[in-house]
Amino acid sequence: MSRQRSLRDTVVVVTGAGGGIGGAITRQVLAGGGRVVAGDLRPQSLATLQAELQDEDRLVVVPGDVRDEATSAALIEAGISAFGRVDSVVANAAIGFYGGVLDYSADDVSLMIDVNVKGSVWLARAAVRQFRVQGDGGDIVIIGSVAGLLIGGGKEAVYAATKGAQINLGYALDRELRSEGIRTTVIAPAGVNTAFAAADGRFGGADPSEGQFMEPTDIAEAVVYTLQQPRRMRTELWTMWSMAETH
Repeated sequence: MSRQRSLRDTVVVVTGAGGGIGGAITRQVLAGGGRVVAGDLRPQSLATLQAELQDEDRLVVVPGDVRDEATSAALIEAGISAFGRVDSVVANAAIGFYGGVLDYSADDVSLMIDVNVKGSVWLARAAVRQFRVQGDGGDIVIIGSVAGLLIGGGKEAVYAATKGAQINLGYALDRELRSEGIRTTVIAPAGVNTAFAAADGRFGGADPSEGQFMEPTDIAEAVVYTLQQPRRMRTELWTMWSMAETH
């Protein structure tokens, strides 16, 4: 059996870290001995995370909007300033609106594209620049969705399109960068019990507390597992389903 790599002292940048999946990833990485640069649009959410974790030596928070490429650069710079390097980035920040294709405003469409697609591109670009300076590879993890695989439910056409773009971004980055030791993994879950999903009605009336959907910790564990794998292997796309869901 392959020995998993330790997360101890590795530096991981996480976007959308103020709650849900991003918050769970932050907690799991810190629990494994890693260090985290946590980004989120909401300063108060980051302050709450800091107050909960109380780990000033291993957690740095950077408020910012992932739609702005400068935010990704600031996250990487914060990692270098605080910890001397960056080993991995997790493009987790996302937004989605649940509704028919005619229900979206032009601003809704632009927002989903800018956050989900451009936000992932900006973080990947900033990471690659730093990985090349360091010269010893790195990990890019993109939190996508099974909605991007033509198996999403109805009334999420634009959201599904952005998630499909993330999946193809991951494939393309893998082919471009793996010769440099830079791995790209897309983790694409189905239903996850988060406030983000509940707010848009994605549970379809089901009670997520009854265990029919995955929890943010499940996705966080998948991220940690990915980062711990030996450098000789990679996972391009990891789809995740709860036992209650069908394809």
